[in-house]
Amino acid sequence: MGAVEGVTEFLPVSSTGHLTILEKLLGYRLDDPDITAFTVIIQSGAVLATIIFLMKDILRIVPAFFKGLASKPARENPDFRFAWAVILGSIPIVIAGLTFKDAIETTLRSLWFVAIALIVWSAVMAFADHAATQVRHEDDVTWKDALIIGIVQCLAVIPGISRSGSTMSAGLLRDLDRVTVTKLSFFLSVPALAGASILQGYEEFDNISRGVGWTNTLVATAVSFVVAYFAVTWLLKFVAKHSYSIFIFYRLALGALLILLLSTGTISAQ
Repeated sequence: MGAVEGVTEFLPVSSTGHLTILEKLLGYRLDDPDITAFTVIIQSGAVLATIIFLMKDILRIVPAFFKGLASKPARENPDFRFAWAVILGSIPIVIAGLTFKDAIETTLRSLWFVAIALIVWSAVMAFADHAATQVRHEDDVTWKDALIIGIVQCLAVIPGISRSGSTMSAGLLRDLDRVTVTKLSFFLSVPALAGASILQGYEEFDNISRGVGWTNTLVATAVSFVVAYFAVTWLLKFVAKHSYSIFIFYRLALGALLILLLSTGTISAQ
């Protein structure tokens, strides 16, 4: 499960959807508190991989942000605007996560939601991929772009939609190029996933101890870190030269297979 999390977290195919499917196939009950918490906590490995991968950008953007707070001329720096964009874009998912926390941990864990979301959002991704002009780049990112992308990211509380898939689609429809929206998606993942992991670790500490176990959780987190680092590196190079078509076809195939398995009673939804 750590390897699956690492591979799928930043691909627009829904890591939570994949983990939910895998957990069901392995015989776990999807709405058990320890399984729900485990699914969220192991994402912190992917977050750490992202931070390390983006370290050069972070070391450039963070100082520019603080300089901009103290100096008006420094606010013209694109890195200052990008930092504000990441902050603003992260706010909506925090609000959505806290507001719909109970539904996210129970109702939305149904495999029917995963299957339908995989297929429906594939259409959105296909439209965004086709309609995108990609005429705007990293220096062109504004607070309005980030806020819109952040609001769309809230849909990713539904397993199967994909956090990266939602942010990338929204970014493309804002005419940003694929590399820029992919990198912005990476940045937006850090506060969203780190915050959720810390909250679940704190609230479900005892359930993890009695259920999956912290040793297993930490092993899965470590594996997700290693795998995610290579996945992030590959994805950024891939999107520089390719469309999202391969991910769209994969999502459609997986969603259709899941609906078939659910309809025939091969697997249950919870």
